[in-house]
Amino acid sequence: MTAPGLAASWLRGLGSREPTARRRLFVFPHAGAGASSYRLAAYLPDTVEVCTVQLPGRENRFTDPALTSMDEAVAALAPLIADHTDQPYAFFGHSMGSLIAFETARQLRRLGTRLPDRLFLSGMRAPGLPDRGPRHTLPDDELLATAEFDDLDAELRELLLPLLRADLTLCETYTHRTEAPLPCPLTVLAGSDDDSVDEAELDGWREHTSADFELHLFPGAPHLYVRGAERQLAETITRAFPARG
Repeated sequence: MTAPGLAASWLRGLGSREPTARRRLFVFPHAGAGASSYRLAAYLPDTVEVCTVQLPGRENRFTDPALTSMDEAVAALAPLIADHTDQPYAFFGHSMGSLIAFETARQLRRLGTRLPDRLFLSGMRAPGLPDRGPRHTLPDDELLATAEFDDLDAELRELLLPLLRADLTLCETYTHRTEAPLPCPLTVLAGSDDDSVDEAELDGWREHTSADFELHLFPGAPHLYVRGAERQLAETITRAFPARG
C-alpha cells in the first residue's frame, strides 16, 4: 500500500466522492496539460469519482522535475492506481494521456491487479505506428510555433516550454513492445477535424484488445475537442461505462 499523501499528489480528486462513489474514472491529460484542464467531474453523476492524473512539473507540482520517460511514468502510476481498484473503474486518456493510460493498463496486468472495465483512448494513433514529424528536438522558437499556446502571454509560453518539451520527449521516445491484446474493451475517440491523426490510425487500436472495440468521432471537432465538449464526452463515457450497476 502506497502512502496516502503520495497517491493524492498524483491522483487529483481521489476520495472526493467517497460517500457516494460506486465507480472511478482515472483521467490522463494531454501533453503540456495539468489536472485542472479536465472538468469531467462536473458532468458525471456523484456515483462516479473522477481521479485526474497530475504528472510532475505542472500546476501544484510545478517544482517537481517533469518526466521524460514512459517507463518512469508507468512505474510511478501503476502501483498508486492498483491501490484504488476496489470499485469498477475505467481510464480516459487524451493524446499523450492515451499512451500513458494504455501502458499503465498493461503494467497493471503484469502486476496481477484488477483491470479497467474499459479504456477510453482519445486523439492518438495506435501504438507502434510512426510519429508524424517528432517535435521534442526542435529549437525553442520552432517548438513554440507548433504549440497551442495562442491564448497565453509570451512569458507564460516561455515558462511552459520546458514542460511541453519533456512531455513530447516522453511520447516521441516511447517504444511500443508487443504483448497480448488487453482483455479490456476499448472506445477510441477523436474530433473529426483532428489533423494530427486519421481514422485508419485510430482504427489501429483495434488490434490491442481481445474484447469489444468502438470508434467514435465528434463531428467538426479539432484535436483539443475535450475543452468545451466535456458534457458530450461525459455522456459518451457514461453510455459505455454506466454510472451504476
